[in-house]
Amino acid sequence: MDFGDEKPLLTEPACEATGDRRGHGPRRRWWTLAVVSAAQLLIVLDGTIVNIALPSAQRALGMSDGNRQWAITAYALAFGGLLLIGGRIGGALGHRRAFLTGLVGFAASSALGGAAVNAETLFGARAMQGAFAAVLAPAGLSLLATTFTEARERGRAFGVFAAVGAAGSAAGLIAGGLLTEYAGWRWCLYINVPVALLAVLGAGAVPRDRPMGRRGRFDVAGALLSLSGFAALVYGFNRAEPLGWGSAEVAALLTGGVLLLAAFAVVEVRASEPLLPARVLMHRVRAGAFLAITLMFVAMFGFYLFMSYYLQTVLGYSPVQAGLALIVNALAALCGAMLIAGKAHGRVPSAVLVVPGLLAAAAGMLILTRLTADGADVFVRHLLPALVLTGLGLGCVMPPTAASATEGMCGHDIGAASAAYNAAQQLGAALGTALLNTLAAGAGATYLASHPRASDAAVAVHGYTVALTVASAILLVAACLTAPLIAARRE
Repeated sequence: MDFGDEKPLLTEPACEATGDRRGHGPRRRWWTLAVVSAAQLLIVLDGTIVNIALPSAQRALGMSDGNRQWAITAYALAFGGLLLIGGRIGGALGHRRAFLTGLVGFAASSALGGAAVNAETLFGARAMQGAFAAVLAPAGLSLLATTFTEARERGRAFGVFAAVGAAGSAAGLIAGGLLTEYAGWRWCLYINVPVALLAVLGAGAVPRDRPMGRRGRFDVAGALLSLSGFAALVYGFNRAEPLGWGSAEVAALLTGGVLLLAAFAVVEVRASEPLLPARVLMHRVRAGAFLAITLMFVAMFGFYLFMSYYLQTVLGYSPVQAGLALIVNALAALCGAMLIAGKAHGRVPSAVLVVPGLLAAAAGMLILTRLTADGADVFVRHLLPALVLTGLGLGCVMPPTAASATEGMCGHDIGAASAAYNAAQQLGAALGTALLNTLAAGAGATYLASHPRASDAAVAVHGYTVALTVASAILLVAACLTAPLIAARRE
């Protein structure tokens, strides 16, 4: 396989700086990294921290079992559905201004959610969090991409940024357990306020950029189609878990989502100022980066779900102990992102990092297919090597894909590329959680039918191992599909 230098499918124009960044020294650049990483941590933490707090919040606010999912789903729908619009807002306002707007809004909606006196207020606050996160995430990635342009510095910066994102999910589980147990579930939302405000204060040192010069008509049709299409897919994936993939509601949502996004693609090709220009996606290396991160998130979010269940329901760990066990994965992800991918960026082609990263994660999940309901020495024999391999794999995949997604972009395109990268992660996470959990439940039910005397733990573990086998296969397919895209040579 040829892992030479990359080339795009289309030739892209050289970018002009969107702000006076060359006059700022290294301290300003690394300060930008610290502030953007803090914001990234907030976004990733909120994807998991509320999961741990949800049972306590349900009791406190009197949520029904049927409605409690909206504390999670409202955030996911708003975040995933509004990302492309958020990327456009960043280009129109300037990425620094959009970043500050997202931070302040995220802090305010977190405070509202923490103070909620009923379920409706909490659901609304979570939707507001998702909406402001949809502005914050692409603006932060765009600031990073335009601040770090030299290859080796860019590699280190994206390594740190990706490490924060990779470790954030595990950190959210730990923080959620600790805060819920010792401070109360409301602090799982309140904790965002001081972190966001500190980032706002730090953003004063972030180099200013300017809004894009072009002032075309806003792509209203594209915005509505992307919002409804992404929201339908994310909600359809969420509903597939309780209702099953054969449900008429799920089929309607997924079919409608695909059709709406197909219509969105048609509109974007014809629009004079498209929300997501075709040139952002019609680029070989960038397409490979989007594909790799989507499939990585499909596999990894199912992995986190099963590890949390296995540690707590089979091994009997408390939520805090389960979160602490996942620190191994977080530390491995940090090492992969900062010590391997961050240092190697600019020295080796991205395929040399992405493909082995996908294979390492696949190997880690394959080890977990040997899990048993007997917990004797299972942590050392199976969990420890699996947590290390999956963490290293995630850490090696995220920095080069994030860098490739935004490299060579300028103007509104950099915000669109950043938003598309985040949207790929959200769709992958939603699909992975629903798909793998459904597979695990189905495999467990089949096993119980043929082994009626099996214990609950044995049934659950069989389901996990079947689903993790599929997750491993997804990562192997991802490596095969992305390798030819990101390993093309320059002419």
